[in-house]
Amino acid sequence: MAGWNADNAAGPAGHGAVTLVEGSSFCISLDNGDILPDRPHGVFHQDTRVLSRWGLTINGQPMEPLGAWTPFPFQGIFVGRTVRADGRADSPLTVERRREVGAGIVEEITIHNYSLEPAGCDVELSVDADFADLFEVKDGRFQRRWTQTRRTEDGALTIEAVWHGLQKGIVVSVTGGDAGLEGLRLRRDIPAQGTWTILATVAPLFAETDHTSRTFGTSPDALSPQALRQQAWDTRIPLTRVGNPSVERSLLRSHNDIGALRIVDPQHPDRVVVAAGAPWFMALFGRDSLLSSFMVLPVDASLALGTLQTLADRQGSVVDVLTEEQPGRILHEVRFGVGTGLALGGKSAYYGTADATPLFVTLLGEVSRWGAAADDIAALLPHADRALEWIRDYGDRDGDGYVEYQRLNNQGLINQGWKDSWDGINFADGRIAEAPIALCEVQGYVYSAYIARAWMAHAAGDWALAAELRDRAERLKKQFNEQFWLPDRGYYAIALDKDKRPVDACASNMGHCLWSGIVDEDKAPLVAERLMSPEMFSGWGVRTLATDMGAYNPVSYHNGSVWPHDNALIVAGLMRYGFVKEAQQLSSALVEAGEHTDNRLPELFCGFSRSDYPEPLPYPTACSPQAWASATPVMLIRSLLRYEVDVPLGGLWVDPVLPEAWGSLHTTNLPVGEAWIKLDVTGSRVTVDGLAPGMMFHRGTRPLLVDLLDPERHRPREVKGSRPN
Repeated sequence: MAGWNADNAAGPAGHGAVTLVEGSSFCISLDNGDILPDRPHGVFHQDTRVLSRWGLTINGQPMEPLGAWTPFPFQGIFVGRTVRADGRADSPLTVERRREVGAGIVEEITIHNYSLEPAGCDVELSVDADFADLFEVKDGRFQRRWTQTRRTEDGALTIEAVWHGLQKGIVVSVTGGDAGLEGLRLRRDIPAQGTWTILATVAPLFAETDHTSRTFGTSPDALSPQALRQQAWDTRIPLTRVGNPSVERSLLRSHNDIGALRIVDPQHPDRVVVAAGAPWFMALFGRDSLLSSFMVLPVDASLALGTLQTLADRQGSVVDVLTEEQPGRILHEVRFGVGTGLALGGKSAYYGTADATPLFVTLLGEVSRWGAAADDIAALLPHADRALEWIRDYGDRDGDGYVEYQRLNNQGLINQGWKDSWDGINFADGRIAEAPIALCEVQGYVYSAYIARAWMAHAAGDWALAAELRDRAERLKKQFNEQFWLPDRGYYAIALDKDKRPVDACASNMGHCLWSGIVDEDKAPLVAERLMSPEMFSGWGVRTLATDMGAYNPVSYHNGSVWPHDNALIVAGLMRYGFVKEAQQLSSALVEAGEHTDNRLPELFCGFSRSDYPEPLPYPTACSPQAWASATPVMLIRSLLRYEVDVPLGGLWVDPVLPEAWGSLHTTNLPVGEAWIKLDVTGSRVTVDGLAPGMMFHRGTRPLLVDLLDPERHRPREVKGSRPN
């Protein structure tokens, strides 16, 4: 995922830690709602921890947790009871903390007295704000020391801090209480069998949202800005009903989490993109945002367009060794408000990734088929061409036809593909591969980028460019299958190392090669067989690394764990080459894995075999929700429906092979070009209603782009839809 991966985390947030997320803000706490400064807890806004301590005590004792859950990604409910000072087990006082996160937090605390006698209640909320950088908290290394001042006024506590001229602050207030310099205090006698409700708010001084006006209620005009944003998202996304309740819940959770992970480009408030994931990656990431928005195209194509436009605005234009920026390169990540000594490359934007640039072109080609405005596509085409120039001039470091990576400085990422941990690329015997490294999946992404740009050129009537790019793609495919294929192993090398030796580990990356189409037809059956072998398939998903490899570890970040998004792309690749049974098996396993995490697939989980343990074991510091994990159920459904749109060709293609156990599927409000359609699938029967004039429904599979480009006449072949794309 990101360069600052979960391996770098300072330590566990605590058993049952709860994460809330809304746009670029998030909150991590214990399961009783408390936030502790010595753990990776806090309320974070614009990559800054604006609240580092938030501790509730009642009569001097913390709340004993009974349960916690998140009705919405931005809302948490914590239920507990007070602890008696005399040590007796039962207490007549129970507590409900209802919290919403935005730029800060709003928390409604309700105390119930179940006793037949009044109960005296002293409530304190301890407060602190260290304004630590996200990376400082994540890594447990605090480099900045802020000069802090506190003051109380009108029942509110204001904490302000200065560091090298940078100013931050928060305002904390509570209804019916007094503010002290250390926090908030309240006192009340709760009547017999009565309740007491307190409303507390924490708002950054630099936040635009006024949290102090927030009230909880049931009427529409009482909804918070976060709830209104979620409501608006709910009205525009498809409503899907599936016969299998677990699949339906997974889709609903997916839709809610993607909605919560949307962030706005500060320079263009009308553009919405998807952040990589909570808690540590609530920012724009090239690879993550491109793949995630690709995966959710059937739900909302505007996320893909916003991602492309935002990345295009920040496309590399100069050579900068520190940030690894290069002309035409698409960035790896953008951070706001971080200390320059902490961010990768020392600046807000870092470019050290090998795959975001070809993925940019691939996604643009796909968006052009899903009905984006012609003017928007035309404005992005020069950026696609600059990306292809980067592939030629910088990505291919030695002119051998492959895109390689090697970090340009000691602070950059050692590995610059999606497996970006320091030990993520290794040989079968466990030795670490040395850069420059050419990853197998990156060559697949480059192949798909060539085909995508060739098709856009053809659609514009530039047949010469289309032919040139088609030929370039075919040369790359031929060369790739000659040099990456390991005939004695029956699978593709994960990479070529600095000496152009195949890095012979058996890894999941080759599943991405199936997705891109760079795999030769005669090799695809062996790849599918190997991916679904006991060494690779855990029973819950395909492992990142086979169990018979030297570096295998089921509790590693990239060397034996299971990543849902990785598996979603493998499913798409299996379907592309016609391996329906394998795709169904893998999709069902992922949905069943999600049942153990409340139908929310995490960033990754451990790679232990299903036969050894009754449920997938969690990876200790996995992000959840995480964008491409949240997008996985949508991608699985899309692949198994063989659901594809091509507005320029005037067609919608569906050829369903949903697992029988999933039952029927009925969707309304499904965006196709300018229309919103209704789709009903029962077994092999498909009904589509509401297509716009000029659009035709095809019961079959959309033709591949590479098959539509005739290398002889540079004209599209007849559209027959004989294979899945």
